[in-house]
Amino acid sequence: MKKSYQRLEDNSTNNMKQVKYRNSVSKLRLFGSVFLLALSLSLFAQDGDPTKGKSLFNTNCAACHNLDKKMTGPALRGVEARLANDEGLDRNWLNSWIRNSSALIKSGDAYANKIYAEYNGAAMTAFPQFSDQDLSDILAYTAQEKAQPAAVAAASGIPSAQNGSDSGLTNNIILGALAVMFMLLAIGLILVKQTLRRFAVANNVEIAEATKGKSLWKAFIQNQFLMLIVAIFFLLSSAYFVYGYLMQVGVDQGYQPVQPIHFSHKIHSGDNKIDCKYCHSSARVSKHSGIPSVNICMNCHKSIYEYNGEVTDEYSKEFYDAEIQKIYAAAGWDDVDQQYTGETQPIKWVRIHNLPDFAYFNHSQHVSVAGIECQTCHGPVEEMEIMYQYSSLTMGWCINCHRETNVKVKDNEYYTKIHDQLSKKYGVDQLTAAQMGGLECGKCHY
Repeated sequence: MKKSYQRLEDNSTNNMKQVKYRNSVSKLRLFGSVFLLALSLSLFAQDGDPTKGKSLFNTNCAACHNLDKKMTGPALRGVEARLANDEGLDRNWLNSWIRNSSALIKSGDAYANKIYAEYNGAAMTAFPQFSDQDLSDILAYTAQEKAQPAAVAAASGIPSAQNGSDSGLTNNIILGALAVMFMLLAIGLILVKQTLRRFAVANNVEIAEATKGKSLWKAFIQNQFLMLIVAIFFLLSSAYFVYGYLMQVGVDQGYQPVQPIHFSHKIHSGDNKIDCKYCHSSARVSKHSGIPSVNICMNCHKSIYEYNGEVTDEYSKEFYDAEIQKIYAAAGWDDVDQQYTGETQPIKWVRIHNLPDFAYFNHSQHVSVAGIECQTCHGPVEEMEIMYQYSSLTMGWCINCHRETNVKVKDNEYYTKIHDQLSKKYGVDQLTAAQMGGLECGKCHY
């Protein structure tokens, strides 16, 4: 009995040990599963999205950093791998630097102070709002390999300017029509002469000796009526062409000169939606719209050093990049060291729109007061690869605009008062610029 009891007790003890062991193993397995799940979720969370990272980079980082070029800050392509291999720094260091570089510098971190000294004590902007996932997305974007540009044919140069080809074609058509008309007239006269001779022969009409055998040219000269008609015709034709020529003096519609730097309004105003008055800011407040200084160009091109838009057979990426280098030469900007050298060069822009000295035109009066869009006078600038004079800018063109354009009186008490008084005088609801004195000579001429 004792042995049986002892055996039973031993079996019970062994069973309890096995149960405890199995419970321990189960707990370890459960803990391991949870740990692996958490690790996998953590790794998944750290796996960044380059597309989201690009958006974050362009919004927050692109003002000072470029992926492949030193700017205000260092180039950032492959920055995580580069720091890990060269400096032994991990992502935690990068996260700390991005979120608060000043705190890392004050902590005495060696590499942080090295970067701070290399960039002349310019501290990086802090981004405490970035989550771990945001930073993973940005670093995933910087880790992408640089895409190789597609081969494009080299630019053959700037296309020839439009030099009034349409006008020349029209004149050629008119001259050709006149030549055909005179030829038909000559043939008609010859046929009339032959018909009259046959008629005279058929009716036994004797041709006078004075005219018999005389050439058509001599008969024409001796006919005073025909000579008078021809003289009047030539006088009127000459007056027409002389008047047309003189009316084109000083009219440069279609003028499209080659500029020292190829500036594409299509890229700046069209593709990038840059407001005309950002560059031509004086158009709001002064008579002249002004030529933008090179500093205006450098506001953007200090960071934009290459062209990444669409290219054509005429204009390749290399062509546009070379034009940006001309801006750097004019501004005295060293793109490698990211600093000004002080060696500037003037840009000799060729003026396109030029009114006579006796004609007065005020941009601010039309842009700020009248609220007229730039395209009204300068045409679809946002579509022009090379800028040209769109309108004739003649006095008749200006007068027609004043006759057809209604004055905008909304939110303008001065014009509202005049509008009410003159509306009663003319019996109209809307006043044109002409009805408000826009055709007075002294408005535009000194």
